Amino acid sequence: MGARALMAHDQSRTFAADFKRFFGRGLGVLLPSVLTLWILVKAYQFVDLAIAQPINGGIRAGVAEGAEHWPTLGSPFLPTEEQVDEIVTQRQASKNGSDQPAVVRRELTRTAVAEWWNRYSLALDWIGILVAVLSVYFAGRLLGGFLGRRVQKQFERVITSVPLFKQIYPYVKQVVDFLFSDDKPIKFNRVVVVEYPRKGVWAVGLVTGGTMRSIEHESGDALTIFIPSSPTPFTGYTITVPRDEVRELPISIDEALRFTISGGVLIPPHETLPDRDPDSVSLTSEEGRILQQPETPDGHSDPEGTKES
Repeated sequence: MGARALMAHDQSRTFAADFKRFFGRGLGVLLPSVLTLWILVKAYQFVDLAIAQPINGGIRAGVAEGAEHWPTLGSPFLPTEEQVDEIVTQRQASKNGSDQPAVVRRELTRTAVAEWWNRYSLALDWIGILVAVLSVYFAGRLLGGFLGRRVQKQFERVITSVPLFKQIYPYVKQVVDFLFSDDKPIKFNRVVVVEYPRKGVWAVGLVTGGTMRSIEHESGDALTIFIPSSPTPFTGYTITVPRDEVRELPISIDEALRFTISGGVLIPPHETLPDRDPDSVSLTSEEGRILQQPETPDGHSDPEGTKES
């Protein structure tokens, strides 16, 4: 009876371990796709609600105003005099709403434009997004010139003088420039590894170029290297290292950034060591001996392994 209970207990433990392992594996497979899709959907919803729909609302209002001023072009949206008189009569009788013919005509025109827009909404709703994309494009063209850069610097000078904006805007601009700007403040050449912050400790870095003349006068032929920090590679340390102490790594910059962001978990496939499990790493015999030394009553280790009786 005891043997059967023990076997059932072992089976339950095995099933729990298998469930945990395969559940984690399933999350590892599905989460990247689900999260990517969720981010794209949320980004589209934000652009649609905050940018596209206000633009579309402005376009509908413009079409309604244009229909009133150019009856030839706006004839499909303009109400007839009979429709206007009918609404005016109803409002005069109920005393609900304005009974001015001009106001009624404008309301009926806007309603007709909204109904026309809703009939073709699948195609017309993209006009707002298209206008937003073109606006960003032309803004980039204008700001790329000399006058545009002057206007941008003046705008940034004004916005960074506002108490709340000056604490947020510089950091947001730094991230945006890092991701989208052609004139990035840092242009990486290749991936290297150097002994930093001390001998025997190796850090993955990105070469940004040469160094300053004053530093090279003291260090000799040297390179400037950016050491990104985990898990935010936008921050890190800039160091100067003699060229002969730099070792180049055969990985891309994207692979190096993924390695840094993940804290060393995402290793490039061609750089993975065979049969090397991080959980199986053990201490050396000397380290194990030090950690296993008994403690004295005052809480310090006893190197001789003696204990008080």
